[in-house]
Amino acid sequence: MSQGALSRAIPAVLNGIIRISARYIRFPYDAVNQANIKAQFAEIAGFPNVIGAIDCTHIAIKAPSEGEYAYVNRKHFHSLNVQIICDAQMRLTNIVARWPGSTHDSFVLTNSSVGNRLEAVRVCDGWLIGDSGYALRPWLLTPLANPLTVREQRYNNIHARTRSVVERAIGQLKSRWRCLDRSGGMLLYHPEKVCRIVQACGVLHNIAHRHGVPLREVMARPDDPDPGPNNAQPNAEAIRTWQQLIARI
Repeated sequence: MSQGALSRAIPAVLNGIIRISARYIRFPYDAVNQANIKAQFAEIAGFPNVIGAIDCTHIAIKAPSEGEYAYVNRKHFHSLNVQIICDAQMRLTNIVARWPGSTHDSFVLTNSSVGNRLEAVRVCDGWLIGDSGYALRPWLLTPLANPLTVREQRYNNIHARTRSVVERAIGQLKSRWRCLDRSGGMLLYHPEKVCRIVQACGVLHNIAHRHGVPLREVMARPDDPDPGPNNAQPNAEAIRTWQQLIARI
């Protein structure tokens, strides 16, 4: 197949895959689905009530002709910043692919449907876990910046072991679809088209996972740019949730 024929076929293929995305990528808002996910996360390191691990990853792209500066990330290459949430089995439960590489991880979450619904208390007993690039919320737990006590150090250790599942999920996604990794070069399409390619790859990742399609090679964890400091101040409820959990584990 020629490059021209491939380029003409891609839009229809992407549309077909993305059209079925709701069947394969679903965030667990209901208690029934949450229970199983919480149990599987707890088996990793004993961290309770986790309904998802969250991180962002950068997809390298060719410098666009419009708004080029917005796509330059903290490692000085052009990219999209893509939000990934997964369960304990590395199945993707949320993927947001629409923001330029300079966008902070926390901003992506705040402006996503999952972030909005969790902020509106659509989930009463469960939280995401994310790295220090995110703001501490009652529904999103982050590591302690300077753990002092044994309990605080234990919390950070258990948090890191549990959260690492999303890093492995991103590694699997990019290993299966090498066009998403910088080792495969960069995607040479318009950012809007790249967003659709990423979404389609996410759907196909979950389909492959469901049917046990093996990976020939799993790359090391992606070396994504540090999102930079997050200056948002946690509210009292978030701090109270944090402290109660640290005292329990």
